[in-house]
Amino acid sequence: MRILVVEDNQDILVNIVDYLTLKEFVVDAMHNGAAALAQASRAEYDLIVLDLSLPGLDGVELCRRLRQEQSMVPVIMLTARDTLDDKLQGFDAGADDYLVKPFALSELLSRIQAVLKRSQKQLFRILRVADLEMDLNTLQVQRQGKAINLNPKCFKLLEILMKQSPRVVSRETLTSQLWPDDPPDSDGLKSHIYLLRSQVDKPFGHPLLQTVHGVGYKLAEPHD
Repeated sequence: MRILVVEDNQDILVNIVDYLTLKEFVVDAMHNGAAALAQASRAEYDLIVLDLSLPGLDGVELCRRLRQEQSMVPVIMLTARDTLDDKLQGFDAGADDYLVKPFALSELLSRIQAVLKRSQKQLFRILRVADLEMDLNTLQVQRQGKAINLNPKCFKLLEILMKQSPRVVSRETLTSQLWPDDPPDSDGLKSHIYLLRSQVDKPFGHPLLQTVHGVGYKLAEPHD
């Protein structure tokens, strides 16, 4: 499980990261709201632990913007404020849970496990873009009712593009997610894009996989 922790208090941030890492989570840490929003938009997380009081872009506005971008990643809000109005503000922005400082790290872990359990039960496992469909349970892909057989890299590439649709995904993001340990040269991604396009677009009436020159790729209807 990959978690993003956003907290401007360095001591609290280090304690949370160290504790969750010991509990075998993969943890990224940020202390700035605007930078955290950019990070959450380009990487996939199973959960975000988010401080309410952040410099610049605060936690409530950051959570609200994530929801406006259709991100369904669960959010646990951290704050020293314990009034009902503060809690309602966080929930109205899209937070899934609310933890008041000071708190025990074991309580944070319990909240994380509970929120993850709820979110996994609610997770929608069918991805659709136009007439293209991917079932994440059966790992089957079809378009216009016709099955499409993809190799593992092309399947992962398509999954990333479908989850982000209709947003553009940069070449750097695709490369880092497809080859996190040993990225190939630029031709590696181009080859997989070509192969994916030949299977997902070429046999059908109109293309969905679009190249955004100088940036990356997106999967969307031509008018999106």
